Amino acid sequence: MRWKALLKTNLLRTAPLNTASLNTGPQKSGLRKSAAQRTDTLKTASLKTASLKTVSLRTALICLLVAPLPLLAAGSAAAASPVSLTSGFYSNPDSGPAVWVRDNPSDSRAARIQSAIASQPIARWFANESAGIGPAVSGYVGAADSHDKLPVLVAYNIPGRDACGGESSGGAGSVAAYRTWISTFAAAVGTHPAVVVIEPDALSDFSCLTSAQISDRLAMLSYATQMFQQKAPNTWAYLDAGHTNWVDPATMASRLRSAGVANIRGFSLNVSNFYTTPSSETYGNSINSALGNTSHFAVDTSRNGNGSNGEWCNPAGRKLGVTPRVGNAEDLLLWVKTPGNSDGQCGVAPTVPAGQFSPDLAVRLIDGT
Repeated sequence: MRWKALLKTNLLRTAPLNTASLNTGPQKSGLRKSAAQRTDTLKTASLKTASLKTVSLRTALICLLVAPLPLLAAGSAAAASPVSLTSGFYSNPDSGPAVWVRDNPSDSRAARIQSAIASQPIARWFANESAGIGPAVSGYVGAADSHDKLPVLVAYNIPGRDACGGESSGGAGSVAAYRTWISTFAAAVGTHPAVVVIEPDALSDFSCLTSAQISDRLAMLSYATQMFQQKAPNTWAYLDAGHTNWVDPATMASRLRSAGVANIRGFSLNVSNFYTTPSSETYGNSINSALGNTSHFAVDTSRNGNGSNGEWCNPAGRKLGVTPRVGNAEDLLLWVKTPGNSDGQCGVAPTVPAGQFSPDLAVRLIDGT
């Protein structure tokens, strides 16, 4: 909860309080004096050391300095860096790999999977949550915040989801349902620091959609960016832009522009795919150039250690990439796809449904086989 402490520190700096009696550094347990006590202290000091005119001037100055703070809290998604407001990425104790390890402690693969995968910060994907999207998201970001960590979330509920691939089909039942869902999602993140990837494949998967469906999708994504801009000021949100070998950079830039990328931090690349980080950086820089160098991007490195062999659905020979961290050309290197989760009933896991964790797939990624 470093962001709350930083906000308290900034509040202190706007008023001429007695620094000998207050701790003005970040304090997660709160300030040493209540608001009423600080007011009494200020009044007493003012009566002793200032004339009525000085008190009036001081009061006016305090009001002037404090007034903009609500505007900052309700401003755009660029209001604060969630990285600087936290002390590292959040590792979900209930991720698929973590639950499998917990349930299979005597399995010979458990220790390796725990060390290489389950203990790492992995994004949490949200769709139709049984408890409702609001409680699910608020509970997750709240848990991360309680540890002063930065959660990575994926919004994955667009109508016609995975239209061409078909392995992860589904999504909200209508445009109106999606608008309600994504608005609730953004509101549940609220002021908590977070990273959100918006709708993997949604801007790349156009070839199986009608013109009307494409128009609806762009409008829904634009609405999503507006919701995060308005309701989640400490979030870096990224519209997904596919991968380096799918849509040419100029076309993707045009789609991103139509989908409202200017409202948020930027776009994500290589989600659930295998292309190397350098190739994703080249692709991302080309897209950004077409956007006028006004955006930013993040790259999924969860399974790109050996690069791509051209297959997307549980291919053999892939390997874990670098663990999540701040990037160079990109903002962030993230594990968006959960390593070990199946892409569908295909490749080296023909009987494992999409999204289900497989220890065999996990070990293959650890070994690169």
